[in-house]
Amino acid sequence: MEIIKNSIAFVINNNKEIDFYRKEIEVDGEPAYLEILDTAGTEQFASMRDLYIKNGRGFLVVFSLTSWQSFLDARTIREQILRVKGTDNVPICLVGNKCDASLQRQVTPDDALALAQAWTCPYVETSAKLAINVNDTFAEIVREINARMKTKKTKNKQRHRSFFRLCCRCCCCCHSSP
Repeated sequence: MEIIKNSIAFVINNNKEIDFYRKEIEVDGEPAYLEILDTAGTEQFASMRDLYIKNGRGFLVVFSLTSWQSFLDARTIREQILRVKGTDNVPICLVGNKCDASLQRQVTPDDALALAQAWTCPYVETSAKLAINVNDTFAEIVREINARMKTKKTKNKQRHRSFFRLCCRCCCCCHSSP
């Protein structure tokens, strides 16, 4: 089944408990097949979220630019990701959503950039409502995953393949906010 979500075509499942999307994109001239699992709303199911994190290759830590609390919660989400993965070397992209709501903005670009710099990860501001920078966000996490895979394979003296034969599992760890 294919739907249009925020002007981007996704193939979705019909599971009412989770939001799961599949998407093929091109990043730096190479195809990438994404499996995207949106964990927003799974806060009460910690073991389920841990399982999603364990199986994820890359993570979009999404917060609302209109909620300082969701920005603070992003730190907790990252800590959970690092705990479950058992390493600090995890592909993460920090995402500030609702950039279209500038009058309600509570998180400044400087605050978000400082956090991304502390995490040594990219930062992207988006608007899911207006589809601003949505594709860029997924491209950034694919680049982060590719960089980690390339480093890991170089260390193991294996050759790097830029084409994803296996799907890139991105876990969108979000804090729900009104």
